[in-house]
Amino acid sequence: MAELDDQWMGVALDEARAAAARGDVPVGAVVVVGDRIVGRGRNRREVDRDPTAHAEVVALRDAAAALGQWRVEGTLVVTQEPCPMCAGALVNARVTRLVFGCLNPRAGAVTSLFELVSDPRLNHRVAVTGGVRAEECAAVLQQFFADLRRGPSYR
Repeated sequence: MAELDDQWMGVALDEARAAAARGDVPVGAVVVVGDRIVGRGRNRREVDRDPTAHAEVVALRDAAAALGQWRVEGTLVVTQEPCPMCAGALVNARVTRLVFGCLNPRAGAVTSLFELVSDPRLNHRVAVTGGVRAEECAAVLQQFFADLRRGPSYR
């Protein structure tokens, strides 16, 4: 399982880098059912001018369309720990498993600030594997924000 998690995280990192290239915070996600990717997403808040266009939500929408149903019973792999909105979307989509890269200490709703996906009061819980390629995922985010602070001439 760990080897596949690493492989899928590589694809999510490609999505994150593509988000950065378009000026969005570099978070990327993929949805895997069985052994195939059925959904892809990257942050698109700036591109779409949509506050809900987080990588996880975009990937879930893509997967639901591909599967022809709202239940996305597979694994979502994302480069950063999901926020409350995205963690709620995982529960509502009935995602079976979440794999994430780095922690999100300011808004994480899986382990950092809240434990939304494992809350027994909700009607569904998501199995979690965190820390997959965490340093690489964090480095992509750190580089993006360092470049942003330096100004547009460094992009």
